[in-house]
Amino acid sequence: MPSLSQNRPADYQDYWKATLDELASLPPAPEVGEIPLRSTEFASAYSVRLTSIGPYRIFAYLSIPRGPGPFPARLYLPRYGSVVELIPQGSANALREHYVICSIGVRGQRGADQPFAASFPGLLTTDIEDPLAYVFRGIVADCIRGLEYLVSRPEVDRGRVAAIGNDLALMTAALCPQITHVVCTPSLFYATSDLAPHTEAYPLEEINDYLRLYPSNLEAVHRTLSYFDLRWAPAPEYSPTLLIGGADGELLDREAFEPLLQTLGEWGEFRELEHSAFKDGLFTEEWLTKKLGLAKPVLPEHWQ
Repeated sequence: MPSLSQNRPADYQDYWKATLDELASLPPAPEVGEIPLRSTEFASAYSVRLTSIGPYRIFAYLSIPRGPGPFPARLYLPRYGSVVELIPQGSANALREHYVICSIGVRGQRGADQPFAASFPGLLTTDIEDPLAYVFRGIVADCIRGLEYLVSRPEVDRGRVAAIGNDLALMTAALCPQITHVVCTPSLFYATSDLAPHTEAYPLEEINDYLRLYPSNLEAVHRTLSYFDLRWAPAPEYSPTLLIGGADGELLDREAFEPLLQTLGEWGEFRELEHSAFKDGLFTEEWLTKKLGLAKPVLPEHWQ
């Protein structure tokens, strides 16, 4: 296990406060349109466009169950890739009968790729030498804007709003008290400066590729990454958090996550990946269903 630097920036809180203040200064200006092709007898689907910092117009899918609400909500934070899905591939479409679902397409992804179309690999290091220009500062703001819109909907039960995704799920929850439950599988921003040199796997290999090309930017890159390190994010208050990581000996295993688990305290729970869509997916659905106080998980037919 590599030793981890204690590199929390002295102005960490100021950095994120300035980001939130900039976002608050911009009206979201939502444009909402129904998508008949994706609507069903039990849920209506919509496209949503919102203004984030920049200003930049972002995209989201929104699905609302038909019938009386309010309903628990799932906020799907973007995966590291260009495609945005209404629900994650392989999930039960019947989820849409029981949850309000919002899937955010951040700057660079499809639906939000004008004027900036992200490259994969490449997004992780876009403007990384400057923490104020770094693309993920805007992406975090995009996620927060999507959350703000989701909880503004009258169909949403604000006492049951789950954020699901990679590092962005926990980062959004840390900055926004509207999130009540978190399912997070970190892959981008956990002690990245310390761990990236110990892997050749993407996406962290993007950091290594960049520093081979621009070795003089090492200090600047480490400074930028320190503002995004999940270890320094404040623990979401009173929010049960499922942290999903690798098996013992993998780069992001329980030992690596121990500092974060200590920060989460009694609200944090670690789940070791079994690298099985069925086993890992079933555990997550059962965990989330129980924490949200629902009767039973909604599972794909091929899991039953």
